[in-house]
Amino acid sequence: MARGTADGGPHPVDRHVGRRVCEKRISLGYNQSDLGKALGLTFQQIQKYEKGANRVSASKLWDIARFFKVDIGYFFQGLSASEQGVPGMAEAGAAGFDHEFKSTRHTIEISRLAPQLSVRQQKLALDMIREMAN
Repeated sequence: MARGTADGGPHPVDRHVGRRVCEKRISLGYNQSDLGKALGLTFQQIQKYEKGANRVSASKLWDIARFFKVDIGYFFQGLSASEQGVPGMAEAGAAGFDHEFKSTRHTIEISRLAPQLSVRQQKLALDMIREMAN
C-alpha cells in the first residue's frame, strides 16, 4: 500500500532514495536482478524500491550502500528537507531536488561517458543536445 502523501502516492523521500539507488545501479552496470541477488531479494522488490512504492529499510539501505561502495548519505544527496516541510532540517532557501526528473539508462550513460571526452568534444556534444532539445 502506498503511503506518505495526500494523493496516496509514494512519499517524496522514498522516491528520491529509490531514484538514487536506480541511478547508481545503472551507472555501475548492474541490472535489477544483479542487485537483487546480492541482497537476497527478487528483481521485483528492487523495482518497488526504485519506484518508491516500498520503503527501503535502514538495514537494507546499509546493504545496498556496501554493495555499491558508497556512504549511506549518497542516497539522500540533493534532497532538501525544507522542501519536504521538515522545519529545522535544512537551510531556508536551499535548492531542492527536482523529483520529476526522470533519469534513464541513456542519461546516466551520457553523464558517465562525458568526462572521457575532450573539453572541445564536450562542448560540441552539449551544443548538439541543446539543439535537439529545442
